[in-house]
Amino acid sequence: MDYSKSGSAKAAKNKPPHSEHNAKGSTKNPFGQPAPKAELIARMKAAAEAKKKKTD
Repeated sequence: MDYSKSGSAKAAKNKPPHSEHNAKGSTKNPFGQPAPKAELIARMKAAAEAKKKKTD
């Protein structure tokens, strides 16, 4: 069988189909700058408070 006439090569499958919106090294998530814990706690408390007010 002549494999040279069988068509083009298949595309790579080990690459994600899109780039993530918060990928490491992007503007939203730069390298070497972990989010401060106090900021995370404040966001979590605000979200919990908003959820609590929504259900009341």
